[in-house]
Amino acid sequence: MATAWAPKLGSGSGPLYLRIVDAIARDVGSGVLREGDRLPPQRSLAQAVGVDLTTVTRAYAEARRRGLLDAVTGRGSFVAARKEPGAPPLDLGMNIPPAPRGVRLADAVGRGVADLVARSDVDALMSYHPGAGSSADRAAGAAWLRPVLGPVDPDRILVAAGAQSAMLAIAATLARAGETIACEPSVYPGALAIARRLGLETAPVAADEDGMSPDALERLCRSSRPALIYLNPTIGNPTCITMPEARRREILAVARRHGLTILEDDPYSPLAGDAPPAFATLAPDCVWHVHTVSKCLTPGLRVAYVAAPSAAARAELVPALGGQPDGRAAHDRAARRMDPGRRRGGPACGRARGGRGAAGARPEDAAGLDTGSSERAARLAAAP
Repeated sequence: MATAWAPKLGSGSGPLYLRIVDAIARDVGSGVLREGDRLPPQRSLAQAVGVDLTTVTRAYAEARRRGLLDAVTGRGSFVAARKEPGAPPLDLGMNIPPAPRGVRLADAVGRGVADLVARSDVDALMSYHPGAGSSADRAAGAAWLRPVLGPVDPDRILVAAGAQSAMLAIAATLARAGETIACEPSVYPGALAIARRLGLETAPVAADEDGMSPDALERLCRSSRPALIYLNPTIGNPTCITMPEARRREILAVARRHGLTILEDDPYSPLAGDAPPAFATLAPDCVWHVHTVSKCLTPGLRVAYVAAPSAAARAELVPALGGQPDGRAAHDRAARRMDPGRRRGGPACGRARGGRGAAGARPEDAAGLDTGSSERAARLAAAP
């Protein structure tokens, strides 16, 4: 039996059929109409409201489209069951690798955890770990990066809870609020979020099918020298462009002429197969190389390995990642307090460039080390 429901349209504006739909939605939300209630036949409702049949027909059709009503041929229109929230909206700002096929993932995770517990002190695993990675973590990072960068001294490696944390810490160390980061016109949204968080400006540099234009970068450097160059040169997000080696060398030449540091975001090179040499391979002295494992393994493994330009530059970044500095870094900070002329930060291409520490950046913004992820990543990197 149909309910005696009639919409309260009032004196609002807008098409009548949409006002009827809004009334249905409002009464479903308030409980006036409940799941399974049968609405009046279209002709009866049209007469009750004083509108033509076409208006009610359009209203019921729109209500069905919105999931408010179900129609059963020969029986009428009923209030639809509330649907449980489905998958979240598609976020085009984030690339998420698909789940592996043909793998019993639950079994593999179970075996991995059992192996980890068997050879480790569980109490130690569940305690705090060094903020930028233990010596074992950093050795695992060097092993993981070897196919991309070749041999890397573990003393240059940091471990962070994801690339975003690492890049935030690097940008906060090398630039201060109001300064500029040079980037390509179409750039990873996470890099833009970091710039906003730190109060940094972004300067889009013209690009072509090979990536950032060295001539355009040269013009920018002559007009207003940026604090940092951000590049995602291999399977770039969102363009999917891989910058050829020749272009990489041209960009490096500009960076060296102007004494600039490059932040190389490199999550995809293991997937590229034949990627050109990384910027950090061509010029390790002036490149911060950030390499997350989340894109080529699984998003749940929030671990990024950072290859700093030097061991000293690595030590400078440790506090920004929430870790305890080593003795040398503490000594250097004490010396800077006594000598304001000394500045922090890793070397830039061609000449020293001091870092600045962007206003408002805190260690917790960059997040601490995800110790469980670090242990898992160490196992994966050390595996034959």
